[in-house]
Amino acid sequence: MLKNKDKNPKGEYGNRVLEFTINGKKYEWNQQYITGAEIRRLGHIAKDEEIFLSVKKPWEDEPIPDDKKVNLARPEIEHFYSKDNHYKITLIVNGRPKQWTKRTITFEQVVVLTFENYDPNPNKVYTVTYDRGPCENPEGSMVKSDKVLVKDRMIFNVTCTDKS
Repeated sequence: MLKNKDKNPKGEYGNRVLEFTINGKKYEWNQQYITGAEIRRLGHIAKDEEIFLSVKKPWEDEPIPDDKKVNLARPEIEHFYSKDNHYKITLIVNGRPKQWTKRTITFEQVVVLTFENYDPNPNKVYTVTYDRGPCENPEGSMVKSDKVLVKDRMIFNVTCTDKS
């Protein structure tokens, strides 16, 4: 529950009022946790914008979806900001830059970026590996039906072999 700065009522977090910012504006909250939906409502953030928690470098800012709970009782004040959801990044696929507009990519989508189509023929085997990904999945391999988070300049290597 949002509390006026002049008041300090007892709430779920006791007498302590926790402070945070949304797009540079200061807010107070008397509960230990706040959800992305509550941040969106308080900050009047449109549904087509994404919310992020600012994180000190070298780490990347953390996306805060509506259902995520954020602990406000950490040592420093949390700074949230919104960003237009028109996500545009460049993925490096087999050494070539490819434009991408989503936060995730599936195995099949990587294959289509590489070969312009996906052939489900059981005699064709696709191998997909990636590197320089976000902290949630910095490197690895993908199999059919996998989905991974992406970031700008993430590298994908894709091969196709014929079993015959």
